Amino acid sequence: MLSRRELSEAQVRTRLARREFEDDDIEAAVERLRQEGTLNDRRVALAAARLESTVRHRGRSRVMQKLRTLGIDGDVAESAVNEVFEEVDEGALLDRAFERRLRGQAPKDLDDKGRARIVRGLAAQGFQFDAIMKRLRPPSR
Repeated sequence: MLSRRELSEAQVRTRLARREFEDDDIEAAVERLRQEGTLNDRRVALAAARLESTVRHRGRSRVMQKLRTLGIDGDVAESAVNEVFEEVDEGALLDRAFERRLRGQAPKDLDDKGRARIVRGLAAQGFQFDAIMKRLRPPSR
């Protein structure tokens, strides 16, 4: 199971339970893997957070959501997201996502439906609403 990619402790438990292993056997296997260092939720959280932010261009909240779906503990997930986003320029990430969504149009040329579509899309990618709206407004003179 772990030869293809790293899995969180929750994912390993779920997969072993799906294969109908006994609870005691699952617990023993997880404990052994944890002691060997093969199973490490922090390492999984960091790898997943980097993938989501740098490769998939997701914002902070979407990355956090992904880590929760992997079964990563809240404190570990938050720590990993904070560490990854120290290395990532979230503003530049939003700018790139914004440009992709605009498809060559200028923000001022968008109608209300177009602006709403962009805001919904960027919010779904995990970017903060305030940052999206600030970027969508034309610069003041």
